[in-house]
Amino acid sequence: MLKLYKPIVVLAFCFISIAPAEAQLWQWAKRQVNNIMNDTLPSEQPRFITYPTIAYAPETSWEIGLSSLYLYYANRDTLNRLSEISAFTFVTLESQYGIWLDHALYSDKDKWFYLGRLRWQSFPLLYYGIGPNSPAEPLAVVDANYLLLKERVLRKVYKSYYVGLEFDLQKLSNTNFNWEEGAEELPLGASGTTNLGIGLGLVHDDRHNVLNVRKGWFAEVAYLRYGLFGKDQLKFGNFLVDSRWYLPVKKDQVLAMQVFGQSLTGDVPFNQLALMGGESLMRGYYLGRYRDKNLVAGQVEYRWLPFPFSKRFGGAAFFSLGTVAPTISALSLNELQPAGGAGIRFLLFKSKDIYTRLDVAFTREGPGYYFFIGEAF
Repeated sequence: MLKLYKPIVVLAFCFISIAPAEAQLWQWAKRQVNNIMNDTLPSEQPRFITYPTIAYAPETSWEIGLSSLYLYYANRDTLNRLSEISAFTFVTLESQYGIWLDHALYSDKDKWFYLGRLRWQSFPLLYYGIGPNSPAEPLAVVDANYLLLKERVLRKVYKSYYVGLEFDLQKLSNTNFNWEEGAEELPLGASGTTNLGIGLGLVHDDRHNVLNVRKGWFAEVAYLRYGLFGKDQLKFGNFLVDSRWYLPVKKDQVLAMQVFGQSLTGDVPFNQLALMGGESLMRGYYLGRYRDKNLVAGQVEYRWLPFPFSKRFGGAAFFSLGTVAPTISALSLNELQPAGGAGIRFLLFKSKDIYTRLDVAFTREGPGYYFFIGEAF
């Protein structure tokens, strides 16, 4: 029986050996730990951390990876917003591999804002079908090579308001559906697709630290059109709204809320439908557990950063609701799926106010586990 992807990620800093090369690795690991435990650099100084990770999934067996995070202020001016670049690369015992790269970059005086991500991986995708009533078990495991490149180039036009272009390139190739018995209905795009979307975005962003927001409001409204170039590309549109609020409640306690909606029209390939689940919104559900042309979801999270009785350990409790549907009018309260859970936080960089999180989320179908640097949203 296929199971949800349940990563168990741990910091692995303990390498013990007398060989010269391994001794150097041990010294490097100790420096990384010291950088975390004794963050004494001035807040305007850039910070960099890299660390190995270990994970396990039924579809991939053991996974070994390396994660890195780079933080800085433009011109080393702490009045500018904190910029971050995160990277993750991995290989598995099943000869699978991947590279992830995310960034949120602010120029001097926050005049320009670059927000984007890169995903390149040879990795199985669990396919449960399309719609709010898809079965509890996956219909197929889809082996494929996947490339995603999404970038927003935004210019401040008034106070915390930004306007600019958005680009989204997605390519799915070398696809192979490994069906469960009795389920063999190929969705649109099953043979692989390459689609480029171009559009406009309006963003309000007054967050000072995107990895740990203690006060502020982020909102994005965007529309992208696909299929403008190339006869072989599918033609469809993608409209999304994302709004997040962060309210300080008490000292070191924050109430965070998010509402997200997405609506697609036209001939949308199965891999670019609105996907519910993942490490940020609707934690506990595998990304794509539910998919369709329309999605609406929301979440609320209460954060202790840190706990009143600790200097470095904190926590969070969260709850979310979401659903998908083929049309906006078909969205139904009766189809809402709940998820909720809690997590532990550990203060990595005191001067930058950056935490790492380990979350456990529960759904009607079981738990999900998440380990990341920075808050979920």
